[in-house]
Amino acid sequence: MKETLLDVLMYLFENYQDGEFSDSDNQENLRVELSAAGFPDEEVAHAFAWLDGLANQRNAPSLRGRTDTLRIYAPQEQELLSAECRGFLLYLEQLGILNSESRELVIERLLAFEDEVDIERVKWVCLLVLINQPGSEEAAVHLEDMVYYHGEFLH
Repeated sequence: MKETLLDVLMYLFENYQDGEFSDSDNQENLRVELSAAGFPDEEVAHAFAWLDGLANQRNAPSLRGRTDTLRIYAPQEQELLSAECRGFLLYLEQLGILNSESRELVIERLLAFEDEVDIERVKWVCLLVLINQPGSEEAAVHLEDMVYYHGEFLH
């Protein structure tokens, strides 16, 4: 079985608390543990680079503003994100789970993947972005509940 970047990220999310896998001082220990769990070194390195990119984006200038705007996707974003994926992001915004800032972080992190993006990947990236956003804990819990317990309603 070929382990992917998303597999590593999901493993980290499911087995460690946020502070454990986003703390750069702990990354070497996690690399050893992930290798022992069977993840290829290349995918582990890619996962930590992805998480570092998320941390760097978290420190970017705020995108807060009007909430009644429509997001127009660039051609390369439309190519990567199917109508189903874009619709899911809009659905999460309408529910108040994502705001314009977190939506943009999700899109940026999805663009960082080097392979196909499907709805499952979008759900997991949304969850990872939210757990790494200060003040988004309630939204993350709500999305986690939707992904784990009501996933059949999100397809």
